[in-house]
Amino acid sequence: MKQILISISALIICRILFAATVPTVSNVTVTPGTGQITISYDLSADGNCQVIMLVSNNGGASYTFFPTHTTGDIGNAVTTGTGKQITWYPAQDGMVTGSNYKLKLIARDNPSPTLQPVGFIKVEGGTFNNGTSNVTISTFYLDRTEITQGEYLAVMGTNPSYFTGDLSRPVEQTTWFNAIEYCNRRSMQENLTPCYSYKVGEIEYGTNPNAWPSGWSGTASNHTNFSCNWTANGYRLPTEMEWMFAARGGNSSLGYTYSGSNDIDGVAWYTTNSDGTTHPVATKSANELQLFDMSGNVWEWCWDIYGAYPTGDQNNPHGAESGTYRDLRGGGWDSFASSCPVSNRDTFSATSSSNDVGFRVCRISLN
Repeated sequence: MKQILISISALIICRILFAATVPTVSNVTVTPGTGQITISYDLSADGNCQVIMLVSNNGGASYTFFPTHTTGDIGNAVTTGTGKQITWYPAQDGMVTGSNYKLKLIARDNPSPTLQPVGFIKVEGGTFNNGTSNVTISTFYLDRTEITQGEYLAVMGTNPSYFTGDLSRPVEQTTWFNAIEYCNRRSMQENLTPCYSYKVGEIEYGTNPNAWPSGWSGTASNHTNFSCNWTANGYRLPTEMEWMFAARGGNSSLGYTYSGSNDIDGVAWYTTNSDGTTHPVATKSANELQLFDMSGNVWEWCWDIYGAYPTGDQNNPHGAESGTYRDLRGGGWDSFASSCPVSNRDTFSATSSSNDVGFRVCRISLN
């Protein structure tokens, strides 16, 4: 390899604003060898971390490649200390010798199964009216931001987004199936119990996406083959009513039209102010719960099958029992203001994707 340039990131995926203690990578050195490259570094943090390497082949304009042929101090539960070492075999990852690459080492906390996840808000349970009925929601944790391209890349190894060049933008062009798979894979990476199981007829395929049958994500009607374990501590999509309750500001709601304000320009990227593109997450004002981009930037997948709201009091509803489409919420960068209120909803096929559709994740509260 002709030249390797290193850039260091102290914390993965735009969580610098939210984490109390920042895991730090320092003193990085690179030693080329025959068929392999050795990367040495120091890691400081309060506890074990997840360490990820990303590669740019365009001078650092974007880091879109996630090497898989690596060994050593990379992946989950890397202990802190000096003299950490990664061995990368670039040819096995299809990287061309003689090219000018940049590498980025990224570290993040290993979340606890029981404590509040880093970058998440605890949404205290409560009751609200969705326009048809009174809905009671239990306490849960919700990500402050939409899943970024960096977060998605770190878990899935690919970035499907149309608007690239900045990993702090929300991931988009994700199907509902992509979001479900992301949740389970991230849960497995962090030693949490995955929420989603896949079953066809009497055949149980379980929670590991590697065991799901070939082509499972290619047919829209397969969305009804998924079930959710609502007591699992892993990541999942919020239900539509969890999403709506949080977007309204939860128990602190001030009754705004959009998430956090009656002035859409202060809280949302939408067709009038977006310049035809997504924007890095958390660059508009937050709502009453300090959640960002619940209006605008990208539409967000929810768990629910789309259907009419049921009448009568509801307790933690999970959506319609059957149907063709899954719910979307929040509006996106190319939406009119009329699509961005917290009361608005839309639908999409589970196999459909668009450059204005992404998602955020949640977890149950265990304390």
